[in-house]
Amino acid sequence: MIIGILRLDFRLHNVHSLKEKRRIANSLKQKLKNKFNVAVSEVDNQDSHTWLALAAVTVSNETKRVQSQLSKAISMIEASTSEEFVDTHLEIFGA
Repeated sequence: MIIGILRLDFRLHNVHSLKEKRRIANSLKQKLKNKFNVAVSEVDNQDSHTWLALAAVTVSNETKRVQSQLSKAISMIEASTSEEFVDTHLEIFGA
């Protein structure tokens, strides 16, 4: 079993409330879930309206599949949001 974890960090501009941030987060989470069938959650900076950290997790029996799926997720998010994409971190665990 291979587990892939992808962390995505964003700096949000012109967002002045947690409600606006939540709208952006929910949109990004839904896009990832619908396109890649991954579990997604906000993992850090919940009280900040200028920073957003999301994590996506997937499981497969092949490392290449996990790596490919999460790399495509990064590309899709970069192309589909106007928010500043600050950092990404990909970890793959195998057993």
